[in-house]
Amino acid sequence: MTDGTPTTMNGAESLVRTLVAGGVEVCFTNPGTSEMHFVAALDRVEGMRCVLCLFEGGATGAADGYGRMADKPASTLLHLGPGLSNGLANLHNARRARTPIVNIVGEHATYHREYDAPLTSDIEGLAAPVSAWLRTGMSAAEIGADGAAAIAAARTAPGQIATLILPANTAWDPGTGIAPVPAVPERALASDDAVAAAARALASGEPVLLHLGDRAVRGEGRVIADRIARKTGAHLMAMTSNARIDRGAGTVPIERLPYPIDQAIEALKGFRHIILIGATQPVGFFAYPGKPSLLAPEGSTTITLATPGEDQIDALERLAEAVAAPPAEPIAAAARPSLPTSGPLDQDTIGQVLGALIPDNAVICDESITTGRNFFALTRDAAPHTWLQLSGGAIGLGIPMATGAAVACPDRKVINLQADGSGLYTAQALWTQARERLDVVTLVWSNRSYAILRAELANVGALNPGPKAIGMLSLDDPAVDWVSLARGFGVDGRRVETLAAFIDAFQHALAKPGPYLIEVSL
Repeated sequence: MTDGTPTTMNGAESLVRTLVAGGVEVCFTNPGTSEMHFVAALDRVEGMRCVLCLFEGGATGAADGYGRMADKPASTLLHLGPGLSNGLANLHNARRARTPIVNIVGEHATYHREYDAPLTSDIEGLAAPVSAWLRTGMSAAEIGADGAAAIAAARTAPGQIATLILPANTAWDPGTGIAPVPAVPERALASDDAVAAAARALASGEPVLLHLGDRAVRGEGRVIADRIARKTGAHLMAMTSNARIDRGAGTVPIERLPYPIDQAIEALKGFRHIILIGATQPVGFFAYPGKPSLLAPEGSTTITLATPGEDQIDALERLAEAVAAPPAEPIAAAARPSLPTSGPLDQDTIGQVLGALIPDNAVICDESITTGRNFFALTRDAAPHTWLQLSGGAIGLGIPMATGAAVACPDRKVINLQADGSGLYTAQALWTQARERLDVVTLVWSNRSYAILRAELANVGALNPGPKAIGMLSLDDPAVDWVSLARGFGVDGRRVETLAAFIDAFQHALAKPGPYLIEVSL
């Protein structure tokens, strides 16, 4: 071919070239024998960055962080059913975040599966719960077209996981070249009835909540929602867990629905109408004895203006027109928070330090869990930044998510706010940060426990826990030395025990290219 593409290639090369032509430029991988032809094809195809992860949960979590920041899919490459299984928790988080991912899973050759070799498993059965699109390749001649279909599926609103299972012989047999990506459907529009119902609620004179998620909670959507709120007196609130919020000084401020169920019920008390825009209805994260699953006040109405898959910006614009909302007004930037000069090293002073020192255009990857409950409020007036959350509740996302975000945004400082118990699930991703020389600062809140579960013991009514129960929630025997752990993976670090030491270490980490880890002793 005149464009430099070879006239003959195997199925793996057809697939890789199709991915690159379709805008998939990064592959987060932990491959095995069945994927070796795909691995070899990466050397023959320009334009695909291959990022090695030591654990499949790191690969899938990094693909999540990348997709959230790049607004397009990365690829994974996982080894058979067990490799996929190792990555499922963070694929669950990605599904909840509606992150586009082309999830490629190697498989035995089609003719080998009948012999039930030791690594044989039901890959489709394992992949189905996290996949909006799922296909097993049947021939090398079709595998490029399968990959193209996966790209289109991943990019379909609101963002989906498309899993392509790649039998080994579909990779090594002759392929047919680059396949065109099918047209990606436009987001559906919200119905006129939904807009009219929301407008009636806003005109009722009763308290109304605009509950935002997906694109509605990001910059443009929040600006339009703020116009509506200023006209009607409605209140803005984001979901508890959001894939991405662009926030900080000069942006429309917004609260999140609190995680603790009693606080969430209190936050929603008094609203007569809850309008969902890119959000799902407020529900308890768990069931608790004697407490409701649905958190909206009894007797209130819930109206869906636009689902996560629908065009929320268009719906908000139509609603703004229906209520004659005024034009957008510039948001006056508040004074940047000041650094605390004294006090203990605790949740509040840490939040104040973050508010004062978060650099302009930073990406915050938040898996703080208990320690970080107040960080969101305390960083409201920080420099403009992007905040990513643990959307699916499966811990172990923070370090990989920061890794993927840094790959997507090499010109932005990435700060990972990391609970210590959660971080131990996927600490191997620090090695990938070192190998790829990613600009990530990891702040580990070292309380040496699963602190959130201590509170949950009381929330679910499990009273008077004894030494066995407390022992299952403790991480202090032996205590994990995070600085030594990070250095073992090639990441420099420091442990701090005072507020002054934390400020000094954080300023040092922000001033140098990463990666760097600070263990904050609490």
